[in-house]
Amino acid sequence: MSNIYLGYHFTIEPKELGSEILVAELGEKAFESFTETENGISAFVKKDLWDENILDDIYILQSEEFKIEYTIEEIDQVNWNEEWEKNFEPIDVDGKCHVRAPFHPKTNAEFDIVIEPKMSFGTGHHETTHMMIQHLLEMDVKGLKTLDMGCGTAILAILAEMKGAEPIDAIDIDNWCYLNSIENAERNNCKHISVYEGDAALLAGKKYDLIIANINRNILLNDMQAYVDCLNPKGIILFSGFYEEDVPFIDASCVEKGLTYVKKFQRNNWVSLKYVN
Repeated sequence: MSNIYLGYHFTIEPKELGSEILVAELGEKAFESFTETENGISAFVKKDLWDENILDDIYILQSEEFKIEYTIEEIDQVNWNEEWEKNFEPIDVDGKCHVRAPFHPKTNAEFDIVIEPKMSFGTGHHETTHMMIQHLLEMDVKGLKTLDMGCGTAILAILAEMKGAEPIDAIDIDNWCYLNSIENAERNNCKHISVYEGDAALLAGKKYDLIIANINRNILLNDMQAYVDCLNPKGIILFSGFYEEDVPFIDASCVEKGLTYVKKFQRNNWVSLKYVN
């Protein structure tokens, strides 16, 4: 099999939600790596596994809710390690927490989290990850039963364990995220994180003292009742993954379900909110 790839470069409006859906759909095909771009994503597929109908049943491309255009180029001998290093930047939060890949140098941060990104898609969410880390850094989470919903690479679950939270459930609907989270938990010598593949349906009958949900607005609003139902009295819930203009919708849903607002972080136009039960 040759090492020649085809690169599909998508421009997407609206970008964030559209990118998530498109990556999920392309991931069911032969596409094996994704990088985030300024206006969308790039997706890569080995030429030997490509056929001219590969995009025919990608639902989002037919949706009137999104405007998506793309170009295609042939790429010879892709060096994925180079792509990851180019696209995955380490996260440094207040000098206290450093989230890095194995190819980044170790720092003297109190909490040093090492993840293998595997795919560089998602680097644009540094703002949301940064704010969620800020919340966790200023909290005493020792002994709290914790849920990391939409865990991605399990960065937040790993930090929670480093700060003493246990036990921790990390859940993501994406198979790659599920597998990568298991790998990253092991890489950071975590002993109290259980990783599950699935959605909010897995929460039935569960109870948590702390819920971390870094997802997007639509999913948060859709699953809000499920989160509240499994939050213990005086429990804490942290939200991110949405913009400043989304705050009234998130807040209204939280207040309606009996949650009390505590605090907000904002970076650029991204927001993170803290509520208590």
